[in-house]
Amino acid sequence: MKIALYGKRFDDEYTYGVEKMIDAMVRRGISFVVHEKFYLFLNTKITLPANTGIFRNHEDLQGVRFLLSIGGDGTLLETVSIIRDSKIPILGVNTGRLGFLSLINLEEIEPAIEAMINDDFSLDRRSLLEVKSTSQNFGDFPYALNEVTLLNKQRNSMITVHAYVNDLFMSTYWADGLIVATPTGSTAYSLSCGGPIVMPESNNIILTPIAPHNLNVRPFVISNTSKVSLRAEGRDPNFLLTLDSRSFSVDNETIIDITRASFEINLVTFPGHSFFNIIRQKMGWGLDARSKK
Repeated sequence: MKIALYGKRFDDEYTYGVEKMIDAMVRRGISFVVHEKFYLFLNTKITLPANTGIFRNHEDLQGVRFLLSIGGDGTLLETVSIIRDSKIPILGVNTGRLGFLSLINLEEIEPAIEAMINDDFSLDRRSLLEVKSTSQNFGDFPYALNEVTLLNKQRNSMITVHAYVNDLFMSTYWADGLIVATPTGSTAYSLSCGGPIVMPESNNIILTPIAPHNLNVRPFVISNTSKVSLRAEGRDPNFLLTLDSRSFSVDNETIIDITRASFEINLVTFPGHSFFNIIRQKMGWGLDARSKK
């Protein structure tokens, strides 16, 4: 079996755990390749096997069975542009903070590897959003797993965002911006702006305004079979459009069409790691704060 490793810099406290993870793979005869930049960082922390391979992009992942994302949710989001539509399952190994997507910690990695070898896992399929415009180019991967966000580039005044659903006028938002989120993104930026938590398999798109001027404006949930079209205007000549962590400058009055992507991302999950378990654990639901001393 061949596994790809992607990650960012991590604190020294995680070095031993990462070293044990690699040792666990070597002992099981698993070959692995490491993303080019992560390889350079790992070499300053641990001694990698001499036969460790390096990959740079999605074209170098032939024969890879799984990809391990070492970091937080932001790191895992970056792997999406590497995996693309290859359907290679991603396992998030959390060395970050909250981690809704990074499923396990380094202490759990050895039984997780054993489970993947024995096919004792399931795949959590997550939808993405695709962005198109007749007058704007969003690179060779115009997709987002969490959210598409339209923002005032200077953050010094409100912008006006006209929203349409299936070419029917929905509403005009006077706000700092507008978030168009997937169910996966419902626990990210959208949640911090008052959006609802949505189960991953709900087949929805969430529209959440950022600091709206109209206090009666609330997040809105629509079917992900719908097309959302946005047109922003304001004092500045252009705006900021983000696809997860990637940013693009968008001209005033540009029409942006957002639809569900034609492919999904597969996240590895194990028994006992249900969506509800993760929410309870990460958000402290069901805990009586009065009982704490």
